[in-house]
Amino acid sequence: MLELAQLTTGQELPAYIKEPVTKVQLVKYAGASGDFNPLHTDDAFAQKIGMPGVIAHGMLIMGFLGEYVNHLAGTLATVKDFSMRFGAMTFPKDTITCRGVIKETYEKDGSRFAVLTLYAEKGPEKIVGSGEATLQF
Repeated sequence: MLELAQLTTGQELPAYIKEPVTKVQLVKYAGASGDFNPLHTDDAFAQKIGMPGVIAHGMLIMGFLGEYVNHLAGTLATVKDFSMRFGAMTFPKDTITCRGVIKETYEKDGSRFAVLTLYAEKGPEKIVGSGEATLQF
């Protein structure tokens, strides 16, 4: 959980490591999201279109980053803004690590805010998603 008084621009935040992605997780996510594109659930289909196998839904990775931001916010802050850009593909067995850096802190209309730069990566320099979130304290 973050406390605004302890945050400084450029500060790296604690990493949040997810369990390796599984095929079962992709099928469950397809059901929950309504995205039944066989690229996410059917290895034979994925291979027919030139992939080594199924890939994770980009929105699943966005969910991982959202979970990370909410974990950081805890009960001390409210998530006011959240955005993400997709990067490299995520495959079953990939372990996703979510990271954040304080981009800036500021006050506006009597409220205090922290802007976070976010990354989801599956290895050094293999960014699968990046984004930004604003927390209000």
